[in-house]
Amino acid sequence: MTDLLYQWPAAAKFGSRVPKGKFYERSTVATAVREKFVSEVHRITWAYKLAEATINLPGSTTVPEVQVFQIDTNGSDVSESVLTAIDKAIQYPIIFEVTRTLDGARQVRTVAAHKQLGSGAPKLSAYYTTGWQPADADRQPLPTAVTLPALYTALLEPLTPIAARPGEQVSEVAARLNLARKLEREIAALERKLRTEPQLNRKIELRRTLKTKQAQLKQQR
Repeated sequence: MTDLLYQWPAAAKFGSRVPKGKFYERSTVATAVREKFVSEVHRITWAYKLAEATINLPGSTTVPEVQVFQIDTNGSDVSESVLTAIDKAIQYPIIFEVTRTLDGARQVRTVAAHKQLGSGAPKLSAYYTTGWQPADADRQPLPTAVTLPALYTALLEPLTPIAARPGEQVSEVAARLNLARKLEREIAALERKLRTEPQLNRKIELRRTLKTKQAQLKQQR
């Protein structure tokens, strides 16, 4: 994970405020999530639209455009369930910038999930994020790319614990991320078992399994 902020192109500026009710009033949004919108979200801005018409990069059926949403919080953060509700309502990949005020200082973090579009509801990986940074921190130019899918992959790469491989599609990166996350959970469970297992032969077996899982995780990264 790399703590950075992107300098979004002026030509891609959209700057449209979106009423949060448009997301939590949907019948498919759980009551608890609607309450989080009300308590956690102050304002949602559809800030930038990265598309062929704005930044001259061709899209595809999987990444026709990339949207940048800015969320101003009422408190210290917003829940992932809020981000998920927005992601599922918008049929484009989204990069979120979440902004808060803490001890009088404005802070921002970048967060996103790998989003796969298809005929049905979009598929989302886990969310990955930078740390909190000063809102006026220096911003970096967008990664060099020749297509929107390549740009989308490059935008997400600093957020995630794995690096995109040359020529790898967004769906392939998302699959490796999901597998890596599953392996991390399995490794943590094995480590807990090792600490409490009293039988030596069982400990040896657990260590062997643990090494296998660790090797598999290394391959995904």
